[in-house]
Amino acid sequence: MLLDVEDSQLVLVDYQARLMPALFDATPVLANAVRLAKLAALFQVPTVLLEQSPDRLGTTAESLGEATQALVGARLLRSLQKTHFSGVDEGLSELLRPTAKPVGGNARSLPKHLQKPAPEQNVRPSIVLAGCEAHVCLLQTALALLEDEFEVWVVTDACTSRTERNRDAAFDRLAGAGAELLTTEMVAFEWLRHADHPQFRAVQALIK
Repeated sequence: MLLDVEDSQLVLVDYQARLMPALFDATPVLANAVRLAKLAALFQVPTVLLEQSPDRLGTTAESLGEATQALVGARLLRSLQKTHFSGVDEGLSELLRPTAKPVGGNARSLPKHLQKPAPEQNVRPSIVLAGCEAHVCLLQTALALLEDEFEVWVVTDACTSRTERNRDAAFDRLAGAGAELLTTEMVAFEWLRHADHPQFRAVQALIK
């Protein structure tokens, strides 16, 4: 099964200024998060940016904040500050799964097909997930999304923890729970699918 751009949403977890210096391999991990944000802007993929207790851990790292500005301009970026380790406990699923507004009017006067519960609309079930720390906030958010019946695709080279062992333990557990593990370049080329795509050259420039 390949990742489909039309079904995708991107969630970036806790790439925060005061947290990043303490993390293993932080520089290339943050660079890949920046690439993911730029890819999301190229492909018009809705994105959610999470921040854990920003009063203590700082706001999103500057380079990633700059990369998300194109998403802001296209109205594709939503932000969620949290104190729970899992973003789902703070309302992430509701951001990812909007529901149709109830139809107005007197219910008894409506045709039967309009009296049914309002269906979900614009749902993109494939959540491309990356962030910090892999064994805490990323893991707990991913497991909760799986329980909430989303498809979860974890971008391993854009994730980290304070130690390599904790990061790898998170990947093992996520794979066992049913998450798909992939890399930033895999996301890019699965969103592209073919070399004639109008964004092919822009993607090439991002990953070189």
